[in-house]
Amino acid sequence: MCHDLLRDASFQHRLLELDRKIAAQAREKACAFCGGRLHRADYQRKPRGGPEIEDADAERRFSFCCSSEGCRRRMTPPSVRFLGRRVYFAVVVTLASAVSQGLSDRRLARIQGELAISRRTLERWLVWWCQTVPATSWWRELRGRLASAVDVLRLPATLLDRFGGGERERVEKLLVELGPLSVTAQMAARLGMAR
Repeated sequence: MCHDLLRDASFQHRLLELDRKIAAQAREKACAFCGGRLHRADYQRKPRGGPEIEDADAERRFSFCCSSEGCRRRMTPPSVRFLGRRVYFAVVVTLASAVSQGLSDRRLARIQGELAISRRTLERWLVWWCQTVPATSWWRELRGRLASAVDVLRLPATLLDRFGGGERERVEKLLVELGPLSVTAQMAARLGMAR
């Protein structure tokens, strides 16, 4: 699962289209502070881990700023491609973490080599999934919507198992659910999301 999706340019294109849709919906709303109009003010990113796709927006984190003088506050909508300020694509953080749990050292080293991820980075991601994520209000809200309990020590693999559909659909659904964790706590509160 991991390698096919990470190399699949059409899947990355699908995630980019989802981000465009989320950004367009966010832009339609006025500034949460003053009601001013929002202008595009993207962040240029150099994400790691995905295939290169020919699109001007492929390495941009969509963001907006208020046009009203005196306000100029920034509004960065949730993303399915980026998890906060991490340099790896969200799908890489998610899938590498999911497949690395319970592997032999040899297979783990192979995955790390193929994805150019250090062991320390992968360990940090697992700590984030198993300790930081379960402590968020986002997790408490999501856990309440799940029909059965999820083993937090095996996140995100056990969470992926809860979504229906094929591999692509399950990963896409999880990345959409992770949206509130892709923005700051202040931005999530401003957007009315649990974080």
